Amino acid sequence: VALLTGANGGIGLAVAYAYLASGAKCVIVDLPQDPSPGVSALLDKYGDNLAYLHADLTDAEARQHIVSAVVSKFGGIDVLFNNAAVFDMGPFLEATEAQFDKLFNVNVKAMFFLMQDVAKAMVEAGNGGKIINMASQAGRRGEALVAHYCATKAAVVSYTQSAALALAEHGITV
Repeated sequence: VALLTGANGGIGLAVAYAYLASGAKCVIVDLPQDPSPGVSALLDKYGDNLAYLHADLTDAEARQHIVSAVVSKFGGIDVLFNNAAVFDMGPFLEATEAQFDKLFNVNVKAMFFLMQDVAKAMVEAGNGGKIINMASQAGRRGEALVAHYCATKAAVVSYTQSAALALAEHGITV
């Protein structure tokens, strides 16, 4: 059972295709109310093995509802593909606090706390699991026009390394 965020298109949708083709049951979570045509096609093909949830991952109650919904529908979570992110571009000297807050709330805060919520469910189930947090090469270097994005992806890398150390004893690979 795989929980995939930011999977209404792009990399997340491609991963959903691969998981479903390999026999996984998936729950795709994204911000739009309605699934994309790509997700709709998967829903038609895979029926009861796939669900789409609309949610704002920056909301703690929404994250907890997602975890509960996946566990209720499929009995647990084996894989978290933590892919949801936003991107903003602009000159360094014109970057705003609102841009900072938006990127850090989605790319770092939501990523971390969903990872934590899912890890708690995995530990409680006692079956281990896999957590994949999507970062970027931008997290390893700065770029003049995307400073906030680079910083958020560096945080994803660091939190992933820390979570890997903290969760290994529970059979969870991060």
